[in-house]
Amino acid sequence: MDGINLVAKLMEISATTAPKSKGENFVKTKILEGAVLKELADAMVEFGVNNQKKDFDRDAKNIAQSVAVVLVGIKNATVLGLDCAACGFPDCKTLGKQNRQEGDFTGPFCAYRLLDMGIALGSAVKTASTLNVDNRIMYRAGVVARKMNLVDWDFVMGIPLSVSGKNIFFDR
Repeated sequence: MDGINLVAKLMEISATTAPKSKGENFVKTKILEGAVLKELADAMVEFGVNNQKKDFDRDAKNIAQSVAVVLVGIKNATVLGLDCAACGFPDCKTLGKQNRQEGDFTGPFCAYRLLDMGIALGSAVKTASTLNVDNRIMYRAGVVARKMNLVDWDFVMGIPLSVSGKNIFFDR
């Protein structure tokens, strides 16, 4: 659908222009369309089976039925410098000295940078919803997009997009 690509691009704009702490932008976006969606869906099923993780197959079905997926993530986000301890460390200097831990994502993160990403995600899905495009934020799509090296970001979520008579992302 031609309109979905335009909506996805507008979602990227919304995520990029969403407010960020100290006006510093570490948010990244990327649109996936076409054959890569089936590859992502297949890889999600495989990842769930291989790692005995629940619902990767369920979400993969939605990815396979989608017209596009907008990825929103953060990369190389620095600490904000407030020494607020919301990250679980006593100050930003201590957080900054931590070795990066690799799991589904690479962390730890400054809580404010995660909030920035959350606001960007909210702005992106608001844009899709305003334009009547069904969508859902998916953790599992982001995990596997990273594992497939579709992006090299530290933390990422996927937002699949669909236009149909019934929202495919609910009543699953």
